[in-house]
Amino acid sequence: MSNGGSYDVIVVGAGSMGMSAGYHLARSGLRTLLIDAFDPPHQEGSHHGEPRLIRHAYHGGPAYIAMALRAHELWRELEELTRTELLVQSGVLNLSAESIYSYQQRVEDAQDLDLGIEYLNADEINKRWPVIQLTDDFKGLYEPRAGYLYSEQCVRSYRQAALAEGAELLTYAEVEHIEVNERFAAVRIKDGRTFYADHAILSAGAWFSTLKGFIDLPIRPVRKVVGWFEPSTSAFDADRFPGFTLNSPYGGYYGFPSIGGAGLKIGRHDTGEGWLPGQPLKPFGSLPEDEGDLRAALEAYMPQAAGTLLRGAVCKYEFTPDDDFIIDRHPQYPNVLLAGGFSGHGFKFSSVVGEILADLVNKGSTSLDISKFAVSRFHSLTTTR
Repeated sequence: MSNGGSYDVIVVGAGSMGMSAGYHLARSGLRTLLIDAFDPPHQEGSHHGEPRLIRHAYHGGPAYIAMALRAHELWRELEELTRTELLVQSGVLNLSAESIYSYQQRVEDAQDLDLGIEYLNADEINKRWPVIQLTDDFKGLYEPRAGYLYSEQCVRSYRQAALAEGAELLTYAEVEHIEVNERFAAVRIKDGRTFYADHAILSAGAWFSTLKGFIDLPIRPVRKVVGWFEPSTSAFDADRFPGFTLNSPYGGYYGFPSIGGAGLKIGRHDTGEGWLPGQPLKPFGSLPEDEGDLRAALEAYMPQAAGTLLRGAVCKYEFTPDDDFIIDRHPQYPNVLLAGGFSGHGFKFSSVVGEILADLVNKGSTSLDISKFAVSRFHSLTTTR
């Protein structure tokens, strides 16, 4: 094996989480190598097809809320550092039929944090945003300080910042083998070079199954679709309409206003076809539900947005069994950190996840509560030596 070099930390998977970690690690003075099978930002992960929502009054309890608030701060810091707009505070309107999901717990969790949220009934929502048509059984949680992130630009900005701090990035480098002991981690790529470090971070996203020879996490990659529809009114324009989530009898959805005339973007969060790394993704429109499900939800609740389909795209989710993240040490090797299973709602947190991973390397701990993200909750976890 040829020695490709030695570092303090190697990050395997330089997408949203990995690139953020690379910046925070390099900024702390550690010799950092980022390895990615492609050239981030790219179309092979979960970060393309911007934008992505960022919300604060989060489901899952105080741990998520604290992370969301810190993530927001870090996105603003990255904007200032790179002089690039990344976060737009458009407001986010969360909508749900009460029989499907109640926002009451979120309201209670957010009460002491001055998030400025508004808890609205269907009539109040219909009057404030007349292009939304809800039945009386709907409630809404409006977050005026929330909004959306330009995801690809976020990754690009973290890449710029990481390299400026001295991190090295190896692109189009597919990892073939990982070997670890208590003293070092060795990562071999397909061209035969092996890189060594005191610590390793694995953040391979939907491609985690390619690392099964070293760790087998219960992460299920899923094909997802999004579509951009042409509204018949300017009421859906970005300066007038918020980002949104929708829990309805038609399924669970999320969406964005029409940004720069691109059309209203909507995607379905639940359902989706299984996918295996290396397999081609069926293009948008291959399945009737690709457009059909998105259009049905719009016709039911935002009919003036259900115009011509301007564009469709496919992307990947990486689900854990409980939809919570994995941020923890490898169960056998404490010098290896795992960050994965972000389950279609993780991008907004990538700024703070990178900071958490850097703190775990540098300090051995983090000030944020990540106990619910432990790998030990999956009793069937398989590791190999």
